Amino acid sequence: MHISIDEGKCCGGGQCVVAAPEVFDQRDTDGVVVLLDADPPETLLPQVTDAAARCPALAIRVDH
Repeated sequence: MHISIDEGKCCGGGQCVVAAPEVFDQRDTDGVVVLLDADPPETLLPQVTDAAARCPALAIRVDH
């Protein structure tokens, strides 16, 4: 699985961090998503796809 982020779309909602804190974080300054692991293990696929689905800006892309 590979994850990519469009930081320009991110609105800092933080739903990705709630869904998959092992993979996503937020910058302290503006809340924009920080990708902690662009290639996480497949065992995290349910959490990562949930995070992408929760993103109000559709800024997360998951390829698997």
